[in-house]
Amino acid sequence: MVAAAPDECCSLAEAPIGAADAERFAKRMKALSDPARLRVLSHVAAQGCEAVCACDLIEALDISQPTVSHHLKKLVEAGLLVREQRGRWAHYTVVREAFAELRRLLDLR
Repeated sequence: MVAAAPDECCSLAEAPIGAADAERFAKRMKALSDPARLRVLSHVAAQGCEAVCACDLIEALDISQPTVSHHLKKLVEAGLLVREQRGRWAHYTVVREAFAELRRLLDLR
């Protein structure tokens, strides 16, 4: 008897995820599980390829500088953002490859 192909709506990927990929995805998803972090990331991602100053996020999100810095640090550690120091302020951009990987994993059509 031949096993039926898995239903596409029940599959997370083309094949089972290996241990290294699972660790990487879990770290990124854990970072995204915080609502404030998800908001921070969405504001940075909304700028596309442009860098966003941490100072702009403080006002846009109406949260304190230490809180914004904490969330940005977690997103950088998860590999979702890149930090670049420009004078007094840090600027952040999205890691496009990380977003592409997450998109492929979550594209549950």
